[in-house]
Amino acid sequence: MKLPFVKMHGIGNDFVLVDNLSQDLELDTEQIRLLADRRRGIGCDQLLMVERAQDRQADFRVRIFNQDGSQSGQCGNGLRCLAAYLRDRGAATGDDIAIAIEPGQGMVRARLANGHQVSMNMGPPEFSPRSIPFLAAARADCYTLRVGSRTVELGAVSMGNPHAVIRVDDCEAVPIEEFGPAVQSLEEFPEGVNAGFVQILDEGHVRLRVYERGVGETLACGSGACAAVAVGRVRGWLDRSVTVSLPGGDLVVDWAGDDEPMWLSGPTERAFEGEFEL
Repeated sequence: MKLPFVKMHGIGNDFVLVDNLSQDLELDTEQIRLLADRRRGIGCDQLLMVERAQDRQADFRVRIFNQDGSQSGQCGNGLRCLAAYLRDRGAATGDDIAIAIEPGQGMVRARLANGHQVSMNMGPPEFSPRSIPFLAAARADCYTLRVGSRTVELGAVSMGNPHAVIRVDDCEAVPIEEFGPAVQSLEEFPEGVNAGFVQILDEGHVRLRVYERGVGETLACGSGACAAVAVGRVRGWLDRSVTVSLPGGDLVVDWAGDDEPMWLSGPTERAFEGEFEL
């Protein structure tokens, strides 16, 4: 079986997009792992399958899969790339696209600007421990936990997927291959977590590295950028509009606070397309 695909990335955070609009293709876990494998397959951080919308308010729906085959509830950069793909393919017209995330993760809207710039309405951040999910007696802006031999302060938030945000003095000095898995193994996060390490440069600029659930460290993470700004805002560290510098490049996150949605903006790029023999 030959599977058509398009490879895209948002500042190095890369994706395989599979068009499932005119077919009913199902990929199993091993096939997804093969497609995501950088040596034996195409290689990507996540695989996105775009399908016909079942919700009348949505233009399309999408299922998002991590490298390990697990399903993800959110992927900001992937959804921005998907919106650009749908416009380029001619499947979407205008500059506003509504995409439902399955299974049951809600809906996001994309604004398409000139060129490759796409802004995504990521919805409001969720700080309720039950929504993340995070095992805590009550919501707090900061939690003190033991991570291996360290005692750390972290913020916990959901952007459709769980995030732990830890402020550090120097992103480059973080032993992320050790520290990331240690944060992810915390029993307080029963469904795992994306671990973000944020360095505050000033009120409108941060540096960030993210160790993603089911993937590992990525060059960029859109939902992680939103999570870092959400935690930074409630802690009083950051302004309304923040440039987030990740290893792959810069994203901009805007959030007015409270129950207002977060907007994630940045470039998208089409790398190549082809067919893969499954």
